[in-house]
Order: sequence, then C-alpha cells, then structure tokens
Amino acid sequence: MYTLLSGLYKYMFQKDEYCILILGLDNAGKTTFLEQTKIRFCRNYKGMNLSKITTTVGLNIGTIDVGKVRLMFWDLGGQEELQALWDKYYAESHGVIYVIDSTDETRLSESKRAFGKFESLILSLRPFQGCLSIPDIKTAFSDCINKIGKRDCLTQACSALSGSGVNEGVEWMVKCVVRNIHRPPRQKDIT
Repeated sequence: MYTLLSGLYKYMFQKDEYCILILGLDNAGKTTFLEQTKIRFCRNYKGMNLSKITTTVGLNIGTIDVGKVRLMFWDLGGQEELQALWDKYYAESHGVIYVIDSTDETRLSESKRAFGKFESLILSLRPFQGCLSIPDIKTAFSDCINKIGKRDCLTQACSALSGSGVNEGVEWMVKCVVRNIHRPPRQKDIT
C-alpha cells in the first residue's frame, strides 16, 4: 500500500528539473532577463528594482515552475575572466540562453567570439530603438550556424527591461528540453 501511495504522491507532486544557463557578455541584460522571468512565472514574486541590478560576479540562480517542469536558471557572469568557467556549467545544463545586447553594436564581435565557445545556444535579444534587428544579428552570427547543427535554436526578440518576449522564449525552452532531453532531468518534489 505504501508503494502505491508513494507512487501516486510522486506522480502528483514531483517535477522534472532542468538546468538552463544564461550566458552572454557582461552588461548584456542576463540578470535583468532572469528577474523578468521570475516576475512572470513565480506567483507572489515582486522582484528587485531593475535599475538597481549590477554586474554579476559569479552566479545568480533562479527557479520557476511551468506545469510539471521546473527550470533552474544559472545566470553566469559575462566578464572575460569568468567566461573560462562557463564550460564547467555547460556540461551539467539542459539548455542555454545566450543574451546579446543588440543596442551595443561595438561589442557584437566580442559577443560572437564568446558565442563561438559553445555548440547549442538560444539567442535572446533586447530590442530597443537604435538596436540591431533580428536579421542583422542572424547575419552577424551566420558562420556559427555549423556549430549549432541540427539542435533546436530560436532567435527570440525580447526586452529584459519591459519583459516583452520573455514568456515566449521560456515556454519554447520548456518544450525543447522536455522533447529533446539527452540527459535525464533531476527529480524534485514540490515542497
């Protein structure tokens, strides 16, 4: 009887947990994107003042639940000296969101070099007036397409400041990690 009840409990309350990296250059909007994600997907989460967010030195972690899936976001610092640590987290992740500040055209080539260090990425852009368009970003990163190969990839326009496009990107990520997972999710009970 215990086994039956235990199995029922797990079926009802257990969530599959997937680890998602948020990568990009420093000051690209990674932490702001994470805050917007938590605001939009976590009930009763008020969030921090977005204008008070400072450069991440190390790691920020955020968790959201979407249906029976829990996404744990690892927001890694983007300074050049911290980029050497990205691959340590990459080996344990189920997906990657790569944030590009499309208003900072001068750092586009630097962002492309950092992007080139990885094989499977999702691009998330910050659209503002005077920024590069999605076709411009795709053109700039077109020679990286071979590294992505047949993996799912989405170029999603979003604004970390206003939150537009965040829901669509996160919901797409959930569908992809559930459908294409090669590494089993971690099992977590709801507490």
